[in-house]
Order: sequence, then structure tokens, then C-alpha cells
Amino acid sequence: MMDAPTESAVAEEPAQQESGDEYAHETWWQVFVHAMKGTGGDPTKGSMNRAIVLLAVPMVLEMVMESVFAVVDIFFVSRLGDDAIAGVAITESLMTIIYTVAMGLSIGVTAVVARRIGEDDPEGAATATVQAVLLGGAVALLFGVVGVVWAEDLLRIMGAEVGTIEIATPYTRIMFGTNAVIVLLFLQNAAFRGAGDAAIAMRVLWLANGINIVLDPLLIFGIGPFPELGVQGAAVATSIGRGTAVLVQLYALFRLGGRLSLALEHVRVLPALMVRIIRLSATATFQTFIGMASWIGLVRLTAEFGSEALAGYAIAIRVILFGILPAWGLSNAAATMVGQGLGAGDPERAEKSVWIAAKMNFYFLGALGIAFMVFAPLIVSAFGGTGEASAYAISCLRIVSAGFFFYAYGMVLTAAFNGAGAVWTPTIINLFCFWLLELPLGWVLAFPLGMGPNGIFIAMMVAFSSLAVVSGVVFRRGRWKEAVV
Repeated sequence: MMDAPTESAVAEEPAQQESGDEYAHETWWQVFVHAMKGTGGDPTKGSMNRAIVLLAVPMVLEMVMESVFAVVDIFFVSRLGDDAIAGVAITESLMTIIYTVAMGLSIGVTAVVARRIGEDDPEGAATATVQAVLLGGAVALLFGVVGVVWAEDLLRIMGAEVGTIEIATPYTRIMFGTNAVIVLLFLQNAAFRGAGDAAIAMRVLWLANGINIVLDPLLIFGIGPFPELGVQGAAVATSIGRGTAVLVQLYALFRLGGRLSLALEHVRVLPALMVRIIRLSATATFQTFIGMASWIGLVRLTAEFGSEALAGYAIAIRVILFGILPAWGLSNAAATMVGQGLGAGDPERAEKSVWIAAKMNFYFLGALGIAFMVFAPLIVSAFGGTGEASAYAISCLRIVSAGFFFYAYGMVLTAAFNGAGAVWTPTIINLFCFWLLELPLGWVLAFPLGMGPNGIFIAMMVAFSSLAVVSGVVFRRGRWKEAVV
């Protein structure tokens, strides 16, 4: 793959740290415990392996919790039939616009907060966090109005059939109407990660998911005293879970006094700082939009083959996200290490940490990809659907998983560019791989060449693999080290 000379650092052990380090003789189990507790010292100093583990363990578990949201919802909704699954899939594809903005702002927040923390400027980190949250709240209000008023029209534009529109419209309205909890959850966790408080971000996602897992079956099927809300119940459960997590985040920011601590004097609009964050986040948002829009385009192409193909696609993508999202934990750890390393004036440490995280991700995602390809029928069988929908899901899962080896590197390298503040680099790479390669290739393979949905799935795998190769070549050039945040 894309091994670099700096990967010799992978062999480094926790004991091989600077002289006098109070953590010099700890075991890997002790490192894990520190990671779970959110303790363990400054990640900008000492062993890079240790620092990555301290950041990555809670970030991986945070992403596991985020992926559980998607899997739990589709698991229960799949019992309501293919139209219900298709409705959730289309709504989620529409929600990617909101996720795009939230993730774009999150990239900017992580980069700025990590750089300020690396510069030993906690006040600057706190101020930047507040400005980003204010921006996110304004955007969420706009999307909420659009989604609630035009939910049915949006589903129709996306090619949903009549039965799907009837079932999914209430679900879509609730998800858009409560989108503020999604945006705030993303932004505030991004700030925690940038500050190195990854354990807090992990815990709030655990709370949100615990609530969602309990409420989903109760509200979808009307168990006990709870009303039977069908697909709407999944939206209500998810929103309550995420909303509770947001309240806990605010408590942690204002009351617990960790590495990132807010006070009432920080809550004010600072136009100059807000403009700077907008500039950084606007590029990051466009970068995320490129990827998200390609997902919407793929859903639209798949919808041409009917509800069974769309339901199969939805099942497979949820399973794939379940695997990929935890891998983003390692990617987020690399982004934080890069931002803090550059802020501390140590670009060499920043670069080495990226290659270490990438190699770790390669082992994890590679093993997961093999498991998905071998056990695809067994995995898909847990999510119901008709025989035809299951056949599409199995095919999609196997084809896309074949690219996991490459994407393991692509995820980490992309996050590293963003953590450095060099957001235009992955933006251009995404534009090439997803809009100029994936969508046209998917259409050609699916329609003119007659491969159907399988052609769309192959295009996804090719795009992910290409992104990894191009990112590796560009990263070696090192221009990202000169980015200003």
C-alpha cells in the first residue's frame, strides 16, 4: 500500500517515552484505561503510539455509537416492509445535506480548536467553539423549516413511490424538524475532539444510543403504554436520544471545566472570528457536500430499479457505515494529532502520527472487509426485506467491502489534511473521485452496459480506492504543513 519511511514509529512502545515521563512504564491496558477515562496527559508529548491510542479509543467507540444509530433504526424499521425501509433510506439521503453542513463546520471546529490547544490558547478554543455553535443553530433553523413544509415534495423528487411517500412523510418531517440536535451534537463533539477530550464525546454518544435503543421498539411497535407510531417512532426515538446528549454536552462545556471550558462571557457574536470560521468551514462543507451529494446521486440511480433495489442498497450501506464509522475514530485521532502537532510547532510528529494511524486503520478495515465479503448473507439476513432486496444487499456489501483496504488509508489521509487546515486539498480530490469518476461511472455501468445496481456498487468501490491512491501521493508532498488556521 502507501507505506512511508516514518512507519517505523509503529514499533514504538509506551515505555519508550521521554525521560522522566510519569507514564513511561505503563502497560497497554493502562493506556486503554486512561483513554476511556479521558486522562493520561498531553497527547502532543511523549509516545506517538500512546497518544494515538489515547485519542483513538474513545473516538472509535464514539463512531461505533454513531453507526449504531443507523443500524438500530433500520433493524426495527425493516420489520415494517420494503416501503418503510425505502422511505428511511430516501430520508437519510436527504438528511445528508444537513450532515454535510454539520460535518463541514465540524472539520473547521476541530482544526481551529486543535490548533489553539496546541498553541496553549484555551480561551481562543472556547471562543471559536461558541461561534461555530451559533452558526450551526442558524443553519439548522433554515433546514428545519424547509424539511417540515416540503417533506412530501422532497420525497417525490427523490423518486419515491406512492406507498413509500405515504409512509415516510411523517418520518421525514420529524427528522428535519429536529435537525438542530444533529448539528449541535456534531459540532460540540468536534470541539471536544479538537481539545483532546475525546472521552466526553464518546460518553454522550453512548447516552444518546442507549435512549434510542430502548425507545425504538417501544415507539415503533407500541409496546406497553407507548403509542404505536410505526416509522415515525424511529424518528422520535432518535431525536430524543440525540437531544438528551446535546444537553449533557452543554453541561460538560459550561460546568465540568475540562480542557475545553466555556463561560457566559464567551457567548457573544464576534464577526471577524465567525467570518474566519465560515471561510474554513465553507470549503470543508463543500468538500463534505461533494461526497454526500454523490450518495444522493447513487440513491437516485438505484431508485430507477425499484423499491427492492433501493431497500437492498439501504441495508448494505447501513452495514457498511457500521464498519466505516468506527474507522473514522482513527481518522479523527490523526486530525487532532496533526492540528495539535502543527500548533506546537512539531510538523514531523504530525506527519508520523498520520502514517501510524493509517496503518492501524488498514489492519482494522482490511479484516472487516474480508469478514463482510465472507459473511454477507448471514449479516444481511438480520435485516429482513424480501428475497430480491436481500440479494441486492449481499451484492452491494461484497463489492464495496472489497475497497476497504484502500479506503482505510484514504480516510486517515483526508482527515489529516483537514486537521492541518488544508481543506482545499481533499476538496479537490473528492471532486475528482466522486463527481467526475463515481457518478458517471455508476451511470455507465448500470445503464448503457446493463450491469444494473451492481454497476453502481462497483463505481463506489472504484471511487473510494482512487481517493486513497491520490491522497497518498499528495500527502507525501508535504504542502499541508504550511496551512494557516
